Amino acid sequence: MLKGALAAAVTPLAGGGDILDEDAFDPLVAFLAGSGLDGLLALGTTGEGILLDGGERRRAAELFVAARPDEFAIAVHCGAQTTRATVELAAHAADLGADAVAVIGPPYFALDDRALLEHFAAAALACEPVPFYVYEFAARSGYSVPPSVLAELRERVSNFVGLKVSDKPWDRFAPYLIEGLDVFVGPEALIGQGLLEGAAGVVSGLATAFPSEVVAAVRKIPGPNLEGLREGLEQFPFHAAAKHVLGRRGVPIREYVRAPLRRLTEEERDALDRWLASL
Repeated sequence: MLKGALAAAVTPLAGGGDILDEDAFDPLVAFLAGSGLDGLLALGTTGEGILLDGGERRRAAELFVAARPDEFAIAVHCGAQTTRATVELAAHAADLGADAVAVIGPPYFALDDRALLEHFAAAALACEPVPFYVYEFAARSGYSVPPSVLAELRERVSNFVGLKVSDKPWDRFAPYLIEGLDVFVGPEALIGQGLLEGAAGVVSGLATAFPSEVVAAVRKIPGPNLEGLREGLEQFPFHAAAKHVLGRRGVPIREYVRAPLRRLTEEERDALDRWLASL
């Protein structure tokens, strides 16, 4: 079972974004673990998972799990366009020894409740008994997963234990605080209220670049304003900016992202450095 503060980790890339930067996985995981986080979610939205092919996703999952320190959880996002691909990725993550599997609803098609239920159930069964989490993010999947589907999923599979919820504002997040399920807060702006209302923890994209700052917020230690940090990064292409910040913080991560995401321009890079210097 996941707990506490987790980073939605970037995926290290090389070759202009065309290949995995295998040498960078160990130092990235070491940086995140050394900053006080309890674990990471690999290959999610921040990790560009949906842009990588199946072989790359499997290899990246292997590298993240191999780099795992003791007591540091590795959850692997396995959501894909088809049920077959999702099942294959979930089974692979379980075979690797991942601590959890998460799956977002497939984008593009408007799936009805039965289709969603069958998709999530197939993915959960493929990784059983590894804990399975639904990744709810309507802005990326194109729709919200109905709570009624989640209720049926609990009846169908024994390893469905919770959700990562990235919906905002609060009135879109709150319906997923379902008794008996562990909910992890995605939006940094909702961390305080989410934890107060019973969320089990946080899975933050901001934490890939600012891990100790997110840990402080989860532990209720005074620290920087996370919304300000998020807004600062989102002035720029987020994935490239997060990787640039990691490089500035001493992690050997290159700014490369997978197209159609793009790198920073020279002007953006200079502006990002000025913003970092002002913190």
